[in-house]
Amino acid sequence: MLDYADYADHDATALAALVREGSTTAEELLAAARARAAEVNPRINAIVHGVEPPVPSGPEPEGGRPFAGVPFLLKDLNQRLAGVPTSGGSRALAGHPAAETAAVVQRWIEAGLVIFGKTNSPEFGAKGVTEPHVFGATRNPWDLAHTPGGSSGGSAAAVAAGIVPCAAASDGGGSIRIPASACGLFGLKTSRGLLPHGPEFGESIGGTSTDGVVSRSVRDSAAMLDVLAGPTPESPFLAAPGPAEGYAAEVGRDPGRLRVAVSWHSSVNPDPHPEAKAAVHHAAELLAAAGHEVVELDAAPVDDAQLAEDFLTTWFVNCAVAVDQARQLTGAGEDDFEPDTRVMAALGRATAATDYVRATENRHTHVRRLAALHAEHDLLLTPTTATPPPRIGAFDQPPLVQLAQKALLTARVGGLLRFTPLVDQMISENLGWVPYTQMANLTGRPAMSVPLHWTPEGLPMGVQLVGRLGSEGMLLRLAAQLEDAAPWFDRRPPL
Repeated sequence: MLDYADYADHDATALAALVREGSTTAEELLAAARARAAEVNPRINAIVHGVEPPVPSGPEPEGGRPFAGVPFLLKDLNQRLAGVPTSGGSRALAGHPAAETAAVVQRWIEAGLVIFGKTNSPEFGAKGVTEPHVFGATRNPWDLAHTPGGSSGGSAAAVAAGIVPCAAASDGGGSIRIPASACGLFGLKTSRGLLPHGPEFGESIGGTSTDGVVSRSVRDSAAMLDVLAGPTPESPFLAAPGPAEGYAAEVGRDPGRLRVAVSWHSSVNPDPHPEAKAAVHHAAELLAAAGHEVVELDAAPVDDAQLAEDFLTTWFVNCAVAVDQARQLTGAGEDDFEPDTRVMAALGRATAATDYVRATENRHTHVRRLAALHAEHDLLLTPTTATPPPRIGAFDQPPLVQLAQKALLTARVGGLLRFTPLVDQMISENLGWVPYTQMANLTGRPAMSVPLHWTPEGLPMGVQLVGRLGSEGMLLRLAAQLEDAAPWFDRRPPL
């Protein structure tokens, strides 16, 4: 059996190479991953479903399957595998099997990845922490008292804990980048339309969400992008073509001299934690040392207060739709959903159609303002999060607040919650530590979190870099340069 130390010392790209050259087998790698999961998952609660690994259905590609034999985990939110429940972190869907396999999941299968489980997610991915009632909280391997972030917190915790070198994730408001930051990993959210959706469902959250991975190496994320990129017959848009030689070939290439704008300004959180600023300062120093021009901004590049309002308006409406669809599909009752989810859904149902359309149309204003910044700067550098990873349970509502919410919901006047300070408090607490990531989702721009900083207490904090539409190649080139300058692969949590 493969020694765990050897398994943990290789990223997914290297493990696939070992299988190809005959130094190990897919069976040995899966045994190592399952053994590690048995050891650490009871402590971190990252994997919530076991899966019998599906096999590729199509003929082997001419170049082979790039990740043949590498253990892999799906996120238990929208990443459907036919016949296997996709709960979305909800008790209402926990026993409901998917009718079809999602396009991205099928591409992972055809790439040769050995899927053996699904990872924890907050209910419907609606929070920046991973603490669903149905499965319990996922804990950060760097400190079990703290969150790994969300909504891809289960995947990030599994990778950080060494169960797999790379795991599936998705991002509708920061859900790849937030847990990547909290767990010391690399995470890239791609441009809108670059990755496929479907076939059962189309673009999630009005096109703001996309799938992807969290990984320990830039080259793994780049190679995974080669696996996933490109439309399907159901795709509503034709994405711009990527690099001629593929995204993996971008890793190691000179990014050239870039002009980088720096900002940690946010009206959602006007006073970010000193460690968030320290993370950005460190990244700016690395960029300057590499020859890039770094320019500090004196204000946020967009109206982030309006952007937060627009984001939440569309999020609440989509939450209402998700709850209604789950009830229709399974016959679930109101009590099968978490109180916070019911509050968000009530707010969504109380939103006027004109307000929803206005929030959607406002995206164009945010796109124009960000495009104006990118006309003069190649990239925008911000903290990924405004604070270190919060403690487990930090955003639980006090009992009196829960009782007040329940009373309004029971009385069928949940829309009145919009006019109470209780919801404002819930919103400020949940977005206050993650005010920087939604901009890339609403504008459809690519953004990555790079693990360059750890607090004195040993908690990771990434920095975010946002690029122009279609600039994934540039981002990967720069990420690889930063990875060489300040390596993170061998930094392991004390788990």
